[in-house]
Amino acid sequence: MPQITYYAASTLNGFLASTDDSLDWLLQVPQDDALGAADAFMERVGVLVEGSATYEWMLRENDLLNHPERWQEFYGERPTFVFTSRELPLVPGADIRLISGEVERHLAAISEAAGDRDIWVVGGGELAGQFADAGALDEIIVTIAPATLAQGKPFLPRALSWRELELMDTRQIGRFAELRYAVRREGGSDTAETAGPETLPG
Repeated sequence: MPQITYYAASTLNGFLASTDDSLDWLLQVPQDDALGAADAFMERVGVLVEGSATYEWMLRENDLLNHPERWQEFYGERPTFVFTSRELPLVPGADIRLISGEVERHLAAISEAAGDRDIWVVGGGELAGQFADAGALDEIIVTIAPATLAQGKPFLPRALSWRELELMDTRQIGRFAELRYAVRREGGSDTAETAGPETLPG
């Protein structure tokens, strides 16, 4: 089975986008150092999954309907599943599949399209939350930007405890901090829960 990863940038105080779905706070941060990390991640990805707001932002930001070749530059031939309740314009030449309903209904098709590569849940946060609700999220990678918003769309609008999230890696990428968490399955091992107090910070 391919691994399903929610990989996205967040403000320091946990927002994925502004209330009007703007990412200006992110695009204003110099990102040259972060591009290599994104490219390395994409090498393992076989399928993209995203919500309609994310897809429409990509269309607007990159003028993809007038310049469909840019889609190939960013994502190559990878299939993209877009969860939506309405019809959306499709980028000419791109393998974009509009789907609706519960995440569970589409997991088999998404996994089949990924083959032996991984699945990238691009966003938004609510869609990532639905994957978590379905027990179908394996990994969360959050790239924290040096920016805050007074309000906005939350990175992941779900309550996940420390028992469900295992920190696997941290690193600095230019001006960003990247945190990688494994999402534990129900009934999985929990070594931290049995650790003695001498092993805990504080």
